[in-house]
Amino acid sequence: MFQSFVFEEASSIITAITVITFLFLAYLGVSEIAGKHLQYSKFWNVNANSGSSSSNFLQGKMSSKLGMLILYAPACVMGFASFFMYPDGGTRFMLLKSAVTIHFFKRVLEVLFVHKYSGGMILGSVLLISSSYFMLAAVMIYIQHLTLQYTEPEIDLKSIGVLIFLVGISGNFYHHYLLSKLRGNKEKGYKIPQGGLFSMVICPHYLFEILGFVGISFISQTSFSFCCAVGVAIYLSARSNVTRKWYLSKFENFPKNVKALIPFVF
Repeated sequence: MFQSFVFEEASSIITAITVITFLFLAYLGVSEIAGKHLQYSKFWNVNANSGSSSSNFLQGKMSSKLGMLILYAPACVMGFASFFMYPDGGTRFMLLKSAVTIHFFKRVLEVLFVHKYSGGMILGSVLLISSSYFMLAAVMIYIQHLTLQYTEPEIDLKSIGVLIFLVGISGNFYHHYLLSKLRGNKEKGYKIPQGGLFSMVICPHYLFEILGFVGISFISQTSFSFCCAVGVAIYLSARSNVTRKWYLSKFENFPKNVKALIPFVF
């Protein structure tokens, strides 16, 4: 059944890369639950420690805006470059390159023109996330290029994938916009988010980001893209869970019925 909607694997090396990528993303999710957070947003100043000079270097602080730009810009550039690196390939490949590029280009535009930041980011987390996003984009596009020599899967998911991707990216942007309106230009503190699905879950932007990656995986239909979607879902589920706990600890009036990620469920 699985083979009916997934491309044939190009090689054992690609299989190994897929497994390693999934385990890495799952590890990040488990680390969040264990209290070892990637240091950005509300958790930018946790896990601080002293150690070697290299450790101290990676614990260096930068502004959130610069850090977030570094997070997304390399993957965005990779997306645009893919149109020149792989100019041919048909409809599915064009859709995949477009979806990956749009996803990261949108994030760059949000960093520059939408989000209002407080706090900072830690260099080690910035480098880890940035390189991960870049490798995810580059490998996903390259593996899609390799599938051009194989027969299309029996079940074609790319049309529904486009629809899911558009829902995901639109919902993600809308809730990022709502978050940006919580603060005035000079405000730094956090508030309980309002509007949209924030009345039901504390991280609807994560929910829609997961949908975006699910859409990309349906467009791609490779084992790597499906594993990335599941891995991202694991990480963001864990991050949303600890985010909800953070709000509960900071705001006495935080509504207990507001879930972490999925309305009425989790």
